Amino acid sequence: MYGPSMNETINSALADRLGVSILARSNGVYDPEFRWYAVWTRSRQEKVASAMLSTLGVQHYLPLKSELRQWSDRKQMVEMPIFSGYLFVRINLLRDSRLQVLKSPGVVAFVGNQTGPLPIPDHEIEHIQTVLAARVAYSLCPSLNKGDRVRVVQGALAGVEGILVSGNSPSRLLVSIEMIRQSLSVNVSRDDVELVNTSSSWSRGQARHREEM
Repeated sequence: MYGPSMNETINSALADRLGVSILARSNGVYDPEFRWYAVWTRSRQEKVASAMLSTLGVQHYLPLKSELRQWSDRKQMVEMPIFSGYLFVRINLLRDSRLQVLKSPGVVAFVGNQTGPLPIPDHEIEHIQTVLAARVAYSLCPSLNKGDRVRVVQGALAGVEGILVSGNSPSRLLVSIEMIRQSLSVNVSRDDVELVNTSSSWSRGQARHREEM
């Protein structure tokens, strides 16, 4: 077992500010067997699942953002999930908490592959928490990888689709006529393209593998 390090102390202070627990602990000591996992939820059921996990004592994290909503008679700031359809749990898969999570109302499955849920590195969750705690401006965008099919959304090439062949700046977009196996390669800005939600690109996306109940 490991005693709390300086980094863990800082993270604990950050967790207090965010109202979440970043590091899983047993008797106050960091437990490396606990890992972060993404959980897929039913549509608009993220908060329902989060409330039940809180009741069960399962450590989890639901990143939220404040949005101004307009009703017929009033405006109101509401807290909405940043990653629609997802929340994160920190559990030890060798214990019973995995089944607890799956049985919680609103939860559909863990994100993973045929071998089971896939863990998320601690630093990825901590970086999201740090950004939100700092209250800096941010925007939600998909992670684009080499090989993804993307669509240009603005500029002279708006509407053109192709395969992203370089993740550098500027990125390279391959525009192809597949029947004759010929392509054009053009420079595009990553800010000007969006991921095309085809079956192939979706399978490479963040929700490509789901372990069904």
